[in-house]
Amino acid sequence: MDFLTQRQQDGGGVAPDDVEAQGARHSNGADYQSGGQPAAQGAGHSGEHIRFGDYRMKEPSKSADLNEYEALDRFITNFDVERRASLASAMSRKRKMPKWWQFWKSRKGELEEEAPEPTEVGKPPDSWLDTDIHAGLTSQQVDERRRRFGYNELVAEKENMIAKVLSYFQGPILYVMELAALLAVGLGDWIDFGVIIGILCLNAFVGFYQEKQAADVVASLKGDIAMKAYVVRNGEEEQILARELVPGDIIIIQEGQTVPGDAQLICDYTRPHDFEQFKELRNEDKFGGEEEETRNGKGQKTKDEEKGNEDDDDESVHYGEPLVACDQSAITGESLAVDKYMGDVLYYTTGCKRGKAFAIMTTSAKYSFVGRTASLVQGAKDQGHFKAVMDSIGTSLLVLVMFWILVAWIGGFFHHLRIAEPGVQNLLHYTLVLLIIGVPVGLPVVTTTTLAVGAAYLAKQKAIVQKLTAIESLAGVNVLCSDKTGTLTANKLSIREPFVAEGQDVNWMMAVAALASSHNIASLDPIDKVTITTLKRYPKAREILRQGWVTDKFTPFDPVSKRITTECHLGSDKYICAKGAPRAIVNLANVSDEVRTMYNQKAREFALRGFRSLGVAYKKNDEPWVLLGLLSMFDPPREDTAQTIIEAAHLGVPVKMLTGDAIAIAKETCKMLGLGTKVYNSEKLIHSGLTGTVQHDLVQRADGFAEVFPEHKYQVVEMLQQRGSLTAMTGDGVNDAPSLKKADCGIAVEGSSEAAQAAADIVFLAPGLSTIILSIKTSRQIFQRMKAYVQYRIALCLHLEIYLTTSMVIINETIRPDLIVFIALFADLATVAVAYDNAHVEPRPVEWQLKKIWVISVILGSLLAAGTWIIRGTMFLINGGVVQRFGSIQEVLFLEVALTENWLIFVTRGGQTWPSWQLVGAILGVDALATIFTLFGWLSGSGGGVMETTPQTQFVNSANGWTDIVTVVVVWAYSIGVLIFIAIVYLALNSFEWINNLGRKDRNKKDTQIENIIGHINKLAIEHEVDDKTGRDKYFIVEKTAADEEDI
Repeated sequence: MDFLTQRQQDGGGVAPDDVEAQGARHSNGADYQSGGQPAAQGAGHSGEHIRFGDYRMKEPSKSADLNEYEALDRFITNFDVERRASLASAMSRKRKMPKWWQFWKSRKGELEEEAPEPTEVGKPPDSWLDTDIHAGLTSQQVDERRRRFGYNELVAEKENMIAKVLSYFQGPILYVMELAALLAVGLGDWIDFGVIIGILCLNAFVGFYQEKQAADVVASLKGDIAMKAYVVRNGEEEQILARELVPGDIIIIQEGQTVPGDAQLICDYTRPHDFEQFKELRNEDKFGGEEEETRNGKGQKTKDEEKGNEDDDDESVHYGEPLVACDQSAITGESLAVDKYMGDVLYYTTGCKRGKAFAIMTTSAKYSFVGRTASLVQGAKDQGHFKAVMDSIGTSLLVLVMFWILVAWIGGFFHHLRIAEPGVQNLLHYTLVLLIIGVPVGLPVVTTTTLAVGAAYLAKQKAIVQKLTAIESLAGVNVLCSDKTGTLTANKLSIREPFVAEGQDVNWMMAVAALASSHNIASLDPIDKVTITTLKRYPKAREILRQGWVTDKFTPFDPVSKRITTECHLGSDKYICAKGAPRAIVNLANVSDEVRTMYNQKAREFALRGFRSLGVAYKKNDEPWVLLGLLSMFDPPREDTAQTIIEAAHLGVPVKMLTGDAIAIAKETCKMLGLGTKVYNSEKLIHSGLTGTVQHDLVQRADGFAEVFPEHKYQVVEMLQQRGSLTAMTGDGVNDAPSLKKADCGIAVEGSSEAAQAAADIVFLAPGLSTIILSIKTSRQIFQRMKAYVQYRIALCLHLEIYLTTSMVIINETIRPDLIVFIALFADLATVAVAYDNAHVEPRPVEWQLKKIWVISVILGSLLAAGTWIIRGTMFLINGGVVQRFGSIQEVLFLEVALTENWLIFVTRGGQTWPSWQLVGAILGVDALATIFTLFGWLSGSGGGVMETTPQTQFVNSANGWTDIVTVVVVWAYSIGVLIFIAIVYLALNSFEWINNLGRKDRNKKDTQIENIIGHINKLAIEHEVDDKTGRDKYFIVEKTAADEEDI
């Protein structure tokens, strides 16, 4: 949206075509003057708005003069047109893309260089903060300040490409392979050294390239959800990316947005003339500054205020009316929004819940309050459960390879082998062989790139993964707590035929409902939006709004009063218009019990039909309140939601609906969706006396909760987690940020606020529950690829460790190191395509189950070793056994090992889906190479690679190492037979229930004693009071008051 309102100081009020400014003039509860008259000048402190001279803005000549309600009327008329124009404008923007061959460049374009550190850390010169709110900064000033302070974003240390590439050569597993390369140099085995270096470089290249490509796909879509800000520059308002802000920028803070940086509040958006008073107070050093604000971050009074009595209002640090209200829960722990006044500090990443005001950036994100806190833990990277699993597997394999080397050396001593001597039958060569095959060099790279490629695939499905480990969390989720509006329903709220009280006019009722709505068109609540846009059906109601109404004060919805109130006047008559929960509106009027019962009955009737009802009432001058009737609103379920919920249940992910609607509406919606009707009032759940195990059982059995507020979401997630569940939570508002952080997988749904997106692990750009379920299925497929590869790679290591060590100990023979390095290379080449393989979706939440992986891998590795021993045993026969005409023992063993190992991935991946052409092609390619090696005796060694074995081999090995084609065919057939046998064993193992559940965590664990203790503690509160006699603070532990019982 384009704000291009030019501001001057020579007349007028708010620019007449600035629809958002006109609509937002009452969004923060400030007082307003009618007829464009300037307010009387005066200074005041707490509870008293400061009024000064009137600074007006130049009106664009092309637009007619619009007051607040004329602007609202224009919005109603042009609602669909403006939305389509906005979408068309967004789609027309293009990015400059790099050439196809420049794979190292970002798909968003080259990143700018990081600016140098400022000379005085974090604090700009005082002169930088003297920016005029009408003119803002110039482009030259912005460039100068950015060079000094850098971009306004929290980033990790700038990634060095060389360091990034080198990181692919670091880690315990890779260090072992590098040690093997050094050992090959010492032994003079240059072929081995070259191939080992090739393996290391191949893994580094594949890892770097695939991660880079995947990161670019995700980054290109992340740009669409990047935080944005409204700023005044070069005398005009414009929308820019928040990262482009610099200290001294004049920014516009408004409800629904995330604060883009530490900033100091200046004045209300509709009262730019208060800027002069702001400058006076700042010059007099009246504002406490950031440090004082931090100490009193929860909106508490300062110590000076506490010393005074109730009449000491002049000592308050607040000036005038609250300009905005911000959610600082992530910083201070304060659950309620904190009112912010002129001169107060707004913190980076907090969410603005109410109001619209000018503020000035005081520093960049890196030096903000949040940025300084983040810097304290820089370097302590969140590696997550995934890295812990990889480290566990790597460490176990390293211990095993050391064990097998020890066994080989002991056997070598009995065979009178030297540590180093000519040939390959010596202890150091045996060590080299076991080091090469004992560690899966491709394990870290393949698993990481599988995650990265999976993240890119999810991005194409409109799911932006904020961190790779979120894929693992999403795959294991076993409970999904979902919003109703926009996720389970179509988010197409409409007003049905309203109930109008006897003797009242429906047009007057709709006009009052529109008056009792937020007019901040930039961030309208869905209910307010549908209330206002429905006036298209009521032209007489629009005529009423055009009669010259002026808003004096607007009080937004809050969970205590459960209503929205607007104080306004028309001519000399003063009106108070209210809209809200039926019970709250009925309580305003002094009506008979019969009328009260009738309204409650109507609300129930609407609820039983799935309609949400809102009461409407007004008060004129000193007359009593008049009830006008009830609005009925309906948001139909999505067509695919019911089927998707059934599909989620089949996946082992029950859906719990969390909605702010009344319990009757929630139950009716659950019936429509097939969710079940075990829906409870969230207030009664938390405050009705339930404690401990009973409370946890209720949360676990519930199908949903009604009348939910953000704090209830947090508690529901916490209780589910205490029972061992991996919980996903959807959210869209600023208030949802704490519960999104708390959940194992926080999901910001389509259209969510920037604060919710910042707190979430995954951000969805497409609406609906089906998108979430599709992402769960996709994440399980990604997890399945990783799990299949890990199982395959462990089995490969165990196969050669078992066979070669027993071969060294029993017959004093090994496969030549030159061939071993190619077996390792082929194994990595064949599995590069695992990230692109087709994978099946597990029917229940997945987890690593390391015990099961190890048990099955040991069995598979042992079977592979037995298969290799059988083919070696046949070659002790005088006719050569498996060899038909002529052949080499080394090459035959090499071919059998290469074939059976490469094909094992077809077993561990499961048979539910066909393998991808990429995987099949890679494996057939390396199999063809292995076959050529065998046919022509490549690297078989002098004399065909014959070793002195005990007992002696009777078979006459071919002198040049060649093997006839018939023998190769026999080895292929034998290898296929081994694979079939292993596949049968694998299927049999997976058919045992105890093996399938081996290592699986309990998702329904109970600790009755602990749960009861926590439940009782949660029922306690600390009361504070001051002793009248001594003046000392007194604290008492008391029991919280139970919630009042309400039907709806």
